[in-house]
Amino acid sequence: MLRQGRMSPAQQRACDLLLPRYGVAPSVGAPLDFAGMFGRTAPVVLEIGSGMGETTAAIAAAQPATDFLAVEVHLPGVGALLRRIEAGGLANLRVMRHDAVDVVARMIAPASLAGIHVFFPDPWPKKRHHKRRLLAPAFVHELALRLVAGGVLHVATDWDDYANEALATLEAEPLLVNTAEGFAARPAHRPLTRFEERGMKLGHAVRDLVFRRRDTPPSAARPRDPGETAQEG
Repeated sequence: MLRQGRMSPAQQRACDLLLPRYGVAPSVGAPLDFAGMFGRTAPVVLEIGSGMGETTAAIAAAQPATDFLAVEVHLPGVGALLRRIEAGGLANLRVMRHDAVDVVARMIAPASLAGIHVFFPDPWPKKRHHKRRLLAPAFVHELALRLVAGGVLHVATDWDDYANEALATLEAEPLLVNTAEGFAARPAHRPLTRFEERGMKLGHAVRDLVFRRRDTPPSAARPRDPGETAQEG
């Protein structure tokens, strides 16, 4: 569901004035046209849950040859990111205010993304709410389908149980392969946020998971022997 939140005057002005320029309207009946959106053909990274946009803008500024689409439901966050886009002159960054699950399911073509970032998704810490967590097996499979061969799914979280749950889910997805033994070291392209630095000072460990889309799905890598059961291999 879309979250309104309390808007500052600056964020409201950004939404009013900049959303028509840097915002992306949900598509109906056809996948998003990235080349038309950015005016060029370049690798595209989807960022799910850009928050207030600090990390998103920093990454986009550091990688001008890559285009970024940020999807966020929190309107103040959209306004804050729009201000960062304008201030930084970030021609390679666009923002959509919409539900990410719907965006992936209906608006992103298969094998069209060079990368997907899911940084600090809502952990839904209460056990009865775990079913609401974003990184469920079915959604992870949909994300994997949207990646090109060699494309990267990068997840970061500071909740230990969610990190372990996500690691197990991603490792169980046949289209993905872990680039590390378990959790990965924080890649240099993911900057530390003020929120993360405060958490680290309090002893909260941040876990990065970096998975790559396989060049060849396991089912195609080795033909199944006639005598094998469905559970074997």
